[in-house]
Amino acid sequence: MSADRMPTDFGTKLREARERKGVSLRAIADATKISVAVLEALERNDVSRLPGGIFSRAFVRSYAVEVGLDPEATIQEFVAQFPHDSVTAGHQTAAAVEASTLESDRRVARVFLRLIGVGVPIAGAVLYFGLGMRRAQQQRPAEPAPVVSAPAPASRGDAPADPGERATPPTPTPAPATPAAPPAASVASTKPDPPADEGLTIGLSARRRCYVSATVDGRKAIEQLLPEGDHRTLEVRREMVLTAGDAAAIVMTLNGAPARPLGRAGEVVTVRVNPANFKDFLSTR
Repeated sequence: MSADRMPTDFGTKLREARERKGVSLRAIADATKISVAVLEALERNDVSRLPGGIFSRAFVRSYAVEVGLDPEATIQEFVAQFPHDSVTAGHQTAAAVEASTLESDRRVARVFLRLIGVGVPIAGAVLYFGLGMRRAQQQRPAEPAPVVSAPAPASRGDAPADPGERATPPTPTPAPATPAAPPAASVASTKPDPPADEGLTIGLSARRRCYVSATVDGRKAIEQLLPEGDHRTLEVRREMVLTAGDAAAIVMTLNGAPARPLGRAGEVVTVRVNPANFKDFLSTR
């Protein structure tokens, strides 16, 4: 008997809970979008048929919700019964989560104190020089506007000083040239690509229930089963790593522009989106 088919009662517990509630495997498969074959393997303790890592735990969570079991307690029992790398990959203990949260809070506090230490002197300098410039402008005397005298027109009865000298007619001032209209091709408007100089705003919408994991700039942003109609907005500066348990169930937008489909229905996909390659994901329609 292989290590992935340990003779435990975990699968039996799931099956008995399902039978007590009177729910069929087909009904659970329709509700969770998990295949009947995978659900049967879960009841047989055959974890080799599961996708592994967070997706295996997500399948257990979905099954537990449908049969009325405590999802978190069921996941902890699943990890304890099958302590393989394929099951526990990416699974944090309560102590690790608490330590990570404490360290994150400390980093935020250090950054906040640094911003205060830098911002206060700068604000003081700006205020000091702004008040000094305002005082200088108020004390500066106003300069009188220059007076331009127009030449007096010559009288019609006046004769020229020299009888042999003829009056020179005024030189006409040329009218300003009107700029030529640009060619029609140069004024044709084109639809610009969404800007990404300041990062990306990524929208994720669930067409139906789907498990999603998203890591934004190295930090976990989403790791859960999204219900139908759920919408999330993520601000990405460097990169987002997105994993979807059902590629066709997730609709993505990039800075408001629609993205192409991530994959086929039921397909598990992982993509990396950043300001350098986000145009590759835009829809061509």
